[in-house]
Amino acid sequence: MRQLLLGGARSGKSRLAERLAKELEQQSSNLQVIYLATSEPAELYQDSEMAQRIASHQATRPDHWKLIEQPLAIAEAIDGSAADSCLLIDCLTLWLSNQMAQSTDNVVLDQALETLSTAVKNARCELIMVSNEVGQGIVPADPLSRLFRDYSGWMHQQLAPVCDRVILTTAGLPQTLKGEPI
Repeated sequence: MRQLLLGGARSGKSRLAERLAKELEQQSSNLQVIYLATSEPAELYQDSEMAQRIASHQATRPDHWKLIEQPLAIAEAIDGSAADSCLLIDCLTLWLSNQMAQSTDNVVLDQALETLSTAVKNARCELIMVSNEVGQGIVPADPLSRLFRDYSGWMHQQLAPVCDRVILTTAGLPQTLKGEPI
């Protein structure tokens, strides 16, 4: 199953993703959960607040889950995941930000989204993806922020059709937009 969990900052989407992965793990004794963090390792951040956020996320995960810290190559990680694994990716909007730090060229960004969408569509593993819904606020004042907001929305529009379930989380309450309710 391919699942896309959307929500604003501190909406409960990551907690929900971890709960869903734990439930899948309990249902299948041979399922390996792999947590793919799209951030750099916490020790590489100069920003102490971001390092603290990463540490907080790490504290909530079971120790036996495998961790991959991969800021860019998530399509490759999906392609390489075994059928008896659950890949939990947190989060796609940070991945998009990492992509945009490499290039803001529309052709490059469009190709990155297409590659990701194809990998998700062809995934053999259980897939749980977390992403921030950023398009419901005010229009950003600067061009780079508007480009990020636009590509975030386009990314979600490309991924939602190839996912089996799409959930919007608000105030810790999951609302199923597509697929079987949780």
